[in-house]
Amino acid sequence: MQDIAATRTLMHMVAKLHYESDMSQVEIARKLDVSTATISRLLNKARAAGIVRIEVIGLSSPENMTADLVQRLGLKHAYVVDAPPNNVLDSLRTPLASLLSQAGLSAGSVLGIGWGRAVREVTLAGLPRLPGVLTVALNGGMQQAAPHFQITEFVRRAAEQMEGTPYFLHAPYISSPALREAFLGDPSVQEIISLWDRLDVAIVGIGLTHEPRPSESSTATPGEQALSHATGDVLRHYIMESGEILHWEGEERMIAASVEQLRRTPLTIGVAATPEKAAGIIGAVRSGMINSLVTDVNTAQAILDRLPLN
Repeated sequence: MQDIAATRTLMHMVAKLHYESDMSQVEIARKLDVSTATISRLLNKARAAGIVRIEVIGLSSPENMTADLVQRLGLKHAYVVDAPPNNVLDSLRTPLASLLSQAGLSAGSVLGIGWGRAVREVTLAGLPRLPGVLTVALNGGMQQAAPHFQITEFVRRAAEQMEGTPYFLHAPYISSPALREAFLGDPSVQEIISLWDRLDVAIVGIGLTHEPRPSESSTATPGEQALSHATGDVLRHYIMESGEILHWEGEERMIAASVEQLRRTPLTIGVAATPEKAAGIIGAVRSGMINSLVTDVNTAQAILDRLPLN
């Protein structure tokens, strides 16, 4: 009996060293001055005796993740796709197209488009045919060469694919107070702003804060750079995970659809596939600026991991 008890104690000790202290079998063998084969036998016996239990956790299906996101975030719609790592953003096109096709858009309906990597990819990948839909930029442009800031091109391509009519905003997203007033007095800009009050659908990205992306810090004003504690933004409306809107010095000079206009839009679709954006996505939903989400399984899991169980 003493031998059995001693063996069980040894199995327990070896198991703790291997599984809890993360020591290799070779390291344990050296520590205990026994052979590696002996350590291997002890670990096998530990599993057989129930001292060690190895559990493979099943992954939730995209369908279950979708249902969980809708329930736990209070979304109108959600789509979660299981996409290959090298083709995640392109894979968001199909669920986005499905949402647009179900939205009841017809000639004269207004579709707003924001900027961002995911928005760029889904517009490049193709949108459904919706003749007569008006596609409109949701914010002014930026003097940046990065492809995901070329919002005029997104609007043009979306209109081309849907056989709609593009409305371009020929103004910067932020300028001096005097220049902003001059732009707002322009009839073409006034036409765009009036369309923001008539939005039926909006497609927007969710941005990371500038701190995790130092390469993009040049795109932010000093007022925005002070918001490194924000969890994300929608059209440069910065948010906390709680949904609180963070105001910043200079935001009154923006030319972009407002938080209130996004909240009034019947269908505002956030398109994002980056797990690091989970807190920002949650904040965007809680703020009311998006009410639907298209994402991938990794991002969906990161979001769900941050949400309390109902």
